[in-house]
Amino acid sequence: MAVIKVGTSSWADQTLLRSGWYPKAVKTPAERLGYYARQFGLVEVDTSYYAVPAPETTAGWVDATPPGFTFDVKAFSLFTGHPTPVSMLPKDLRPAAGPARIRWRDLPEASYEELWSRFGAALDPLAAADRLGTVLLQFPPWLTRGDGARRRIAELARRCRPWPVAVELRHGSWFDGDAAVETVTFLRDHGLSMVCVDMPQGHPSSVPPIMISTAEPAVVRFHGHSAHWETGSKEDRFRYAYSEGELRRWADLLADLADQAGELHVLFNNCCEGQAQRDAGRLAELLGVGPVPEHARV
Repeated sequence: MAVIKVGTSSWADQTLLRSGWYPKAVKTPAERLGYYARQFGLVEVDTSYYAVPAPETTAGWVDATPPGFTFDVKAFSLFTGHPTPVSMLPKDLRPAAGPARIRWRDLPEASYEELWSRFGAALDPLAAADRLGTVLLQFPPWLTRGDGARRRIAELARRCRPWPVAVELRHGSWFDGDAAVETVTFLRDHGLSMVCVDMPQGHPSSVPPIMISTAEPAVVRFHGHSAHWETGSKEDRFRYAYSEGELRRWADLLADLADQAGELHVLFNNCCEGQAQRDAGRLAELLGVGPVPEHARV
């Protein structure tokens, strides 16, 4: 039977900290992560999308969590083609002049290579402690299906090896008609986990929730179904509470997906005022899975 791990995308966003989900006695970042790890066995690192963390930071995450806990780490935004604020780069790698936001092609090759080296160094403490689940390559909604895009995905995945890599595609062209089979085959042939997403439909960035495992671990991310997906603020886009009926239906679907995979990662990204934690907790109950057992803790 597959190992199923349930968690959320972030453990320290500001709306969560204000929501009261953490007990008042839990005050420091390490205490919050430790408390989170007593509730769930998995978390997605969202901060690494905005800036490459220092190895000292990721080593601290290891110290705050028990053996068996898992971090899925989102790749730095610059790597996956998103315009990135220059201020989010390490000071010594920032261009001396130019626009406030840049893409990877705007950096000198040496600076780009150094960024990848530092990203790898940040992952090393997690991997050495067997806490690293997968590296998530979340591509922008304007990455359309094509040979160039496939070459780019394969190149980024190569840079992430030997770690497991998951790919989230966010343009409908990848799954339109016969393209879906081609996309699934491409990801499977390259040993990449296709991220299944539950999200609003009917938008250019919408992709259907295809429940197929293409590599280990299988990954499912829940974005919710906000009516403000295309036009709202980040908070409004992800403001959504899953109903009991939705969670029960997904529990059945996930149990079926788990039969295809050795390990299944389930992450709630409806991060608004602790809703992701509440929904993840209820789904974990329905699936009969929990955090790292007490006997495995240090």
